[in-house]
Parts: sequence; structure tokens; C-alpha cells
Amino acid sequence: MADFLQLSGKRILIFGVANRWSIAYHISRVLREAGAVCIYSVRDQHIADKVRAIIEPEEHAHVFTCRVEEAGQLEALRDEVANRYGSIYGIVHSIAWADYPPGGRPFHETPKEAFFKSFDISCFSLVAIAHQFRELIDRHGSVVTLSIASPHMAAENYGLMAPIKAALEVSAVFLAKSFSRFSEVRFNVVAAGLVRTTAAAGIPGFMESYLYAEQVIPRRRALEAEEVANVVAFLLSPRSSGINGQRVVVDAGLGFNFFDDEIIRRVLAASRERTTSSNS
Repeated sequence: MADFLQLSGKRILIFGVANRWSIAYHISRVLREAGAVCIYSVRDQHIADKVRAIIEPEEHAHVFTCRVEEAGQLEALRDEVANRYGSIYGIVHSIAWADYPPGGRPFHETPKEAFFKSFDISCFSLVAIAHQFRELIDRHGSVVTLSIASPHMAAENYGLMAPIKAALEVSAVFLAKSFSRFSEVRFNVVAAGLVRTTAAAGIPGFMESYLYAEQVIPRRRALEAEEVANVVAFLLSPRSSGINGQRVVVDAGLGFNFFDDEIIRRVLAASRERTTSSNS
């Protein structure tokens, strides 16, 4: 079937494209290939110029700026989208911001201001976006947000973002319930494993975690942004109409393979070698 996803001509509002390495950018590529019309909301004019440089010229008019945490900007974006397009079919929420000091810090030392600002941009923005666009989104539409494969795993370098992502996932469920009172709009979470992006590079120790994950993944090859994007596109499409309030893990098998025999042998061998060296 030429249009299996049934997304042709459907308008999707995408929050979070920053450059060609962004997961949100890969989502837009998959959606465009499916015939969807992508509308881009980016943080500022500088990023808007960068995004226009990597999308097709005919899409340049579909780029808008909005700082989701600043008063009045979501309302202004809503009005611009309403005036230009009338309605939208779906929303992609791929926004995350965290205050990571150089070298990281223990979680218990997280300043309240840093936590609240990160929460506002990375989690509450989904609630605010849903509220502002509730009358513009198709009553059979779909909203997808991006989380991490396991927010309950205490990856110390990820710090404050893990509990914020956990809150984001719960918020998606509550939004699904809330919207069910007046529509059939679905809210789902794509919980992605480690993907190399510019944003991820700002996480202390990310590359070490990424290289470790690449060894644990059964295929011994890291997760790719397009693999995440493909699942997001499916959840946006009418083909996934029976999926609502769910988290779909996309990690290439990382989550079930932490006790890989080969890795265990290597770790134990290194441990025995260190013990022998310290005793000699």
C-alpha cells in the first residue's frame, strides 16, 4: 500500500528540531516521506535559521519560534498556527533542557531553581502545549512525546532528568484521560535508548554510557535516530489508533541484555586483574 501510515496531507506540529542530528529532525524526515506537512516550532530565531538551512525551501514558511516556558509565547504560536492552517492532526513533543554543571553533581545537590526550570521546559511544556492546542488538534489526532528507555534506572550522569522524564510519562497518561472527555486524541510516549545527538552530548559522561550501551545491545550496534523516528511516525498515524496512554520502548534490546555473558566475563577478568595487581 502506497500510503500505509495514512499521513498524507496531515499537518503535524513538531517541537524540538535544533539541527540535522536532532531526533525531531529525523521524525520530520520520516513524516515528510509519508506525505505529511511538518510545522516546526523552535526556540529562537538563531535555531530557526539553522532549521531552514536543512529543510526544503518550500517548508521555510512552516518554521515558527516559541520559548515554551515564557508567558504568552505558546498562545501566540497557537494563534499563528490557527490563522495559517486552521487545524493540525498531531503534535510531536521533543523538548528537553537540563542544567548540567561541568563534571556533573550528586543528585542530592540539585538546586531547586535548576530542577524547576528543567521540569518546566522538559515536562510541563507538554501539558501547556496540549492545553493551548486542544481546539486545533483533530479529534482523532495523536500526540507523541519523547522519553528515555528507563527513567527508573539511576544513571548518575543523567541526574535530574530521569525523574523529570518519569513525570513526563505520567503526564502523558493523564492527558490521554483528560482529553478523552471531549475527543479521541491519543497521547503516547516513545522511550528511546541512547542516541547520539547534539543535546545528548551535553550530558556529563554521555559518550561513555553510549559506548557501553553499544556493547550491551544484542546486535552490537547503537540505536539510530531514524529507528526512533519510525516508531513516532507510526504512533502519530491512524494505523496506531488502538494505542493510547502507553510507553513504547525503542532501545534495540538494551533493556533485556545487561547480563550479557561476554560483558560479564570481561568485567570479572578486569576485576581479577586489578585484584592481582594490587596484591603483588
